[in-house]
Amino acid sequence: MARVDYFHDPKANSLRPAVSAFVQDETGRLLMIRRTDNDKYAISGGQQEVGETLAQAAVREVKEETGVEVEVTGLIGLYSNPDHVIAYDDGEVRQEFSICFRARFLGGELQTSSQSKEVMWVEHGQLPELNIHPSILMRLKRGFENRAEPYFT
Repeated sequence: MARVDYFHDPKANSLRPAVSAFVQDETGRLLMIRRTDNDKYAISGGQQEVGETLAQAAVREVKEETGVEVEVTGLIGLYSNPDHVIAYDDGEVRQEFSICFRARFLGGELQTSSQSKEVMWVEHGQLPELNIHPSILMRLKRGFENRAEPYFT
């Protein structure tokens, strides 16, 4: 399913809980994917499924999209800007509602999936070279700031 992220237009017709995970390795590199649905670089994430906690959803999404195991260790922020909507090719226009977690890399080998055409560890200085949506850049900024208090909007 294709998707397009917007700010300010069009108007949302749905709202669903989603998660993402900011994962760094022991050298400080960030785990990133290149999405198959919009060809942008992002941190792993997706919708919470019935029967799982938000933290379990983050762990599952990272495993599905990257092949690696992680453990949630903290909260980076809550993102619910009503001006940020995601339009899907089936007519759904979803308001952003995403919880971004900090997670610790436990192990595993990088592998792509149906949702990730590329999986890689990225140095902080490499981020400006990548095509990253502004909403993801907000999460990355907060993740690298490593604040004790979570961000919320």
